[in-house]
Parts: sequence; C-alpha cells; structure tokens
Amino acid sequence: MNNSKHIEWARKIKAVAQIGLEYATDPYDRGRYEELRVLAAEMMAEASDVPVFQWLELFEKETGYATPRVDVRGAVFQDGKVLLSREVDDGCWSLPGGWADVNDPPSVAVIRELREETGYDVRCTKLAAVLDRDLHFHDDKRPVHTYKLMFLCEIIGKAGELDHDISDARFFPVDDLPPLSLHRTLSKQIALMYEHFKNPELPAVFD
Repeated sequence: MNNSKHIEWARKIKAVAQIGLEYATDPYDRGRYEELRVLAAEMMAEASDVPVFQWLELFEKETGYATPRVDVRGAVFQDGKVLLSREVDDGCWSLPGGWADVNDPPSVAVIRELREETGYDVRCTKLAAVLDRDLHFHDDKRPVHTYKLMFLCEIIGKAGELDHDISDARFFPVDDLPPLSLHRTLSKQIALMYEHFKNPELPAVFD
C-alpha cells in the first residue's frame, strides 16, 4: 500500500458508509452511503494493486458499526534474548501474534497465537502496551485500522508443531535482531517490551 493519507481517508469514508448503511432507512440516504462505499473502494484501488471490485466485495461483507480490529502480540524473553517467529510470506521475523478471534479474551488469543507460531505453551504475565498501529507504522498504512495489544509472556511448556504460515521460531539477542517483518513488528516495540520485562513495575503504555 502507498499514499498513506489516501488510505486513511478511504478507511474513514468506508466506515461512514458502513455505519450509515447499518442505520439509515431512507432509500435515498442508503443510496448515498452506497456511493460513498464505492468511492472508498476506488481510493483503495488507487493506492494499491488490488482492483476496485475486490475492495468493494470486501467492504460489502463488513456490516454493523465500524470499529478497529485487534492484533495481539506476545513477547517472551530469556537470557537477554527474545522469541521471534519467521513469517512465510516475507521470510522476516516478528513478535508472534495475529488477529484476536471472536469470543476469545485477549490473553487467550495471544496464548493461542504463541502456541501456533512458536510451538510453546505460555502464560501471560502483563499487558504492557495498547498501541494505535497508525501512530507507530507511519509509512505503512493498512486498509484496516488496528489496535495492537502487546503482552509479556513466559514459557510453561512445549506445545507442538508450528502453524503453516510460520517457517521457524527461535530466540535472538535483543541487541542483534534478524530482519524484521516491519509491517508487523518494529525494533522499538521489542525494546519497549524488553524494558517492561526488566522493570515489571512500569505502567502499561497506551495511545
């Protein structure tokens, strides 16, 4: 995705259209909101290599009041090293995590993600940060507005095989990180989590 400002505008227009279609009863108003949804799809297509009809198909599936999605990430540290998982799609590394599933509390979601992406069973010890993705990934706006919930975790056992979209999981020195999957994890976020690991009394960071 490029032209992050256009993406931000398109997301807002799409959200207004989605909310309008949820509550509007007047057929003329609904027609206007449908036009806004098409406009948002055209703006997304202009800022990406995905055609308008695919954006529109995606937008039409989303109903109800539009809200940000939740991405959960878990940080495990041992002996000055951090546990990272390697993504199949770009070959780079990130703090393990992903989208929270419906009906899962956030801590359950991150425990599941770490099991799938590292092969370890963990328990959550602290919610260290709640971040608005847009405020930290300045040059990489995504079509979905996202909140990132970042937990400290500790290993309690070995779980099993890695999920299909993860090729490897291992510990790296926090001062010698591998190439990161920069639309998922930034080095400053790993540094932030390490500070919370070293100083558990630090208050949670939030945007």
